[in-house]
Amino acid sequence: MAEAVVAARTPVRVELEAGKQYFYCACGRSADQPFCDGSHEGTDFTPKEFTVESDRKALLCRCKRTQDAPFCDGSHAHLPAAG
Repeated sequence: MAEAVVAARTPVRVELEAGKQYFYCACGRSADQPFCDGSHEGTDFTPKEFTVESDRKALLCRCKRTQDAPFCDGSHAHLPAAG
């Protein structure tokens, strides 16, 4: 499987609504980061569907290397320097 595009080297803070269905961009190509806009079509990637149980703020991953998608786990700190 191909590796996802690094959309950004930092997470983004978002406000999430309880019970609302979200689709997290897994490929890194979406222009609506961190959410899916369908740019994965024709690739092996599929968006990650998620909901939260209560209204809350969250840091969502944009480097696409987190092990806790869609939430940031700090993996961006281990990316090689931008060239």
